[in-house]
Amino acid sequence: MRAVVQRVSSASVTVDEQIVGQIEKGFVVLLGITGSDTEADVNFLANKIIGLRVFEDADEKMNCSIVDVGGSLLVISQFTLFGDCRKGRRPSFNEAARPEKAKPLYESFVSELRAQGVPTETGTFQAHMDVALVNDGPVTLLLDSQKLF
Repeated sequence: MRAVVQRVSSASVTVDEQIVGQIEKGFVVLLGITGSDTEADVNFLANKIIGLRVFEDADEKMNCSIVDVGGSLLVISQFTLFGDCRKGRRPSFNEAARPEKAKPLYESFVSELRAQGVPTETGTFQAHMDVALVNDGPVTLLLDSQKLF
């Protein structure tokens, strides 16, 4: 499971000209799921993201988590995070999980974040989405559960 985590001052996701998710201060999480991912990946990555200390404290040091600052999450499914561009000019998405496997894990990931008390908005799984955000910092991190265990 891969996540691109962007610290934002605001963000929204629109589907068919309707805003389906919107947050103020927090993280936009672009989430990619591979065929070998399990609930262990879900739990690990959710806990890692919630615990990231990348918000500034009173001394302007990145020392606070999203919980510490009362932030929110906007989680967007993005199978293209597993696009393999090593050969040719057209990415291969063979590593990305099929929708019937990815959707339950995506929903489980969102549920885990919410269960830990972090307000969490989402996009629409398998929809064409327009994501707008104001990157704060910018702070952008790439997490991969297979490289973090």
